[in-house]
Amino acid sequence: MKISFLLHNAYGIGGTITTTFNLAQAFAERHEVEIVSALRHREHPNFALDPRVSLRPLVDLRHEKEHPLHLRPARVFPAAEYRYGQYSELTDRRIGECLAATDADVVIGTRPGLNVHLARQAPQRVVRIGQEHLTLDNHSPRLRTALRRAYRRLDALTTVTEADAAVYRRKMRLPGVRVAALPNSVPDPMLPAADGTAKVVVAAGRLVPVKRYDLLIEAFAPVAAAHPDWQLRIYGKGEEQARLRQLIHDLGLSDHAFLMGAAAPMEAEWVKGSIGATAANFEPFGMTIVEAMRCGLPVVSTDCPYGPGEIIDDGTDGRLVPVGDREAMSAALLELVRDDERRRRMGRTALENARRFAPVPVVEQAERLIDEVLAARRTGRPAAAEPGRIQRALVSQGFAARDAAHTVASGALRTVRRGHR
Repeated sequence: MKISFLLHNAYGIGGTITTTFNLAQAFAERHEVEIVSALRHREHPNFALDPRVSLRPLVDLRHEKEHPLHLRPARVFPAAEYRYGQYSELTDRRIGECLAATDADVVIGTRPGLNVHLARQAPQRVVRIGQEHLTLDNHSPRLRTALRRAYRRLDALTTVTEADAAVYRRKMRLPGVRVAALPNSVPDPMLPAADGTAKVVVAAGRLVPVKRYDLLIEAFAPVAAAHPDWQLRIYGKGEEQARLRQLIHDLGLSDHAFLMGAAAPMEAEWVKGSIGATAANFEPFGMTIVEAMRCGLPVVSTDCPYGPGEIIDDGTDGRLVPVGDREAMSAALLELVRDDERRRRMGRTALENARRFAPVPVVEQAERLIDEVLAARRTGRPAAAEPGRIQRALVSQGFAARDAAHTVASGALRTVRRGHR
């Protein structure tokens, strides 16, 4: 079977790129796999790509940024999508030509705008699977309205958590479309797991407000005061870097908390710690939580929507604390810092429990989904039963009406504002 991934920009940095490369590599063990990158801006990808996976860019911004068609706005890629400004009539054409000519059996889109391309432009003979790497509620009413129209042409839609899959089923009403959770996968570790003896708390990710590294640093202050031999190491880069550095200075933590910069791969840094931590307000999945657990670290995390609660078994392989609760975060960290045996036991359990996010189990889930879609096509029946479909239809119609009304009102407001300029 040939599987093709349609990706925004394989040459950039981000969680969707990482998990797509991981899944493509795992699929390549027994399938022919390619990644089609809508855009390209540099010679080589930032992340290493398995040589068994082919990579094909469609629009090379190094040479085609000023192409006449690239200066015209996109018509297929939805205007309400976050990346809309990077798409154009040229990307519309190249993606459409690529999909029309594909020899893949399965094409997997990796963001809402590309899923719309897949739904509207891929031929019927191709199994069309859209992936959601954020959440439905994270999208604007305008985008959700556009997705409702297009997604009915998909064969399946995957979310990274069961919670978001349930939201899609309740709010979107996609008859005949199989909606299923497919978690992100993390490759098998290459280094020996952490043994829980290092006196280091490790966190990683983009230094942006939603990740709440400020709260994590503040929560670590009582830990450093009671146990000055412990450190907090934060890996990543982003707009919050200067503010976080100042906060560390103001709290007198310059010898205890460190902004380490970006590190790739992170595995070598995770295994130097004994506890993982994240204080985010929102996590569609929680890739760094899985990475830390796969390296033998129990993770202290906020129980934010949507991912952490589906990854961490509170009290067994990590701790979940309320969002924004500095004292609870501090108490959970202190609990693991003070109890060496419990910390090490939870680390061993984290290592075992996180195996479900290894490439093989995730690929097996994806293959079962593809088999279900193919079976549904052969029989002419939906890929999934729809119990209570009448009630669910009424509920989803209510959400659709609300989004449509909001979209109309927003459009009218934009028109009024333009008239007053």
